[in-house]
Amino acid sequence: MLKGIDPLLGPGLLSMLRSMGHGDEIVIADANFPAMSTGQPDRILRADGTDAVRLAQAIVSVLPLDDFVPAAAFRMAVVDRPDEVPPITHEFARVLEDAGYNGPIEPIQRHAFYTRAKSACAIVATGETRLYGNLILKKGVIRP
Repeated sequence: MLKGIDPLLGPGLLSMLRSMGHGDEIVIADANFPAMSTGQPDRILRADGTDAVRLAQAIVSVLPLDDFVPAAAFRMAVVDRPDEVPPITHEFARVLEDAGYNGPIEPIQRHAFYTRAKSACAIVATGETRLYGNLILKKGVIRP
């Protein structure tokens, strides 16, 4: 346990977050996400006992989001209803806003989301059971 560090950020996740550079991405995945077949085994972290929104909150407590790009947060678009915004997205938005992110959470078509996730630094598989509880975050810089 460390002072000031969210207890959901265990050694593996903290190490991965610390290893990321500007522009690198991390996936917060729901329980239905095919993490094992999408990610590289050494880059898959498990957080089965928590939901995706709570994990996002922990991650953005230490991870700056990229402010050099129009969007630093991405969600999976609803299949066959790309304009629909799932309720969990509003919860993600509140967490990101509380962390100082004022940009959009851009929708990405399902298979395009999987493709993008393959190149992420890590996929964190959560126990999230709400549909479309997937989020990609792009790391920014820490300014002096």
